[in-house]
Amino acid sequence: MEKLTEAQNELYEWLVEYIKSRQHSPSIRQMMQAMNLKSPAPIQSRLEHLRNKGYIEWSEGKARTIRIIHPDRKGVPILGAIAAGGLIEPFTDAVEHIDLSNLSLPAKTYALRVTGDSMVEDSIVEGDLVFLRPVMEPDNLKNGTIVAARVEGYGTTLKRFYRQGDRVTLKPANSNYAPIEVNAAQLDVQGSLVAIWRNYN
Repeated sequence: MEKLTEAQNELYEWLVEYIKSRQHSPSIRQMMQAMNLKSPAPIQSRLEHLRNKGYIEWSEGKARTIRIIHPDRKGVPILGAIAAGGLIEPFTDAVEHIDLSNLSLPAKTYALRVTGDSMVEDSIVEGDLVFLRPVMEPDNLKNGTIVAARVEGYGTTLKRFYRQGDRVTLKPANSNYAPIEVNAAQLDVQGSLVAIWRNYN
């Protein structure tokens, strides 16, 4: 399926949640309010793009008949792998989705599959899925938070975050691994841990 723009995706995700919770589609006015728009024209344009790209459909001439064509696209995107050990680079596009609609997860939650064993003492093992939410204010992160952090020039790793001044220590939960110590400017905290999913099959 053709990718959506940020504005189209914002409307699409809102539509999915609205229709899922209320079992009917919203009015144009409700969509305008949700998107903070004062004119119906941008909504109608986004709806046309969503239909043309194969995300929604509706019955011509009938109000509130929008249907989501691919509801299974919803769910938590799995964006690749994250190292609990060395450093690797995760993907940015979803490689698969996992449907956890019965769980309450924060907005924009995404998942990475764990490789390595540096977090075993926190009960995070190879093959687990870690669910992360974006960190909007990394300066306010509490020390000890488990994060996905991208270290400049290396890649992304899963560790406990500790900051003192302008130095950050990423600590493993396995005594066989040494902490990673870097300047805060070399670090991009990409997500904080929300939940862990393990498949026992």
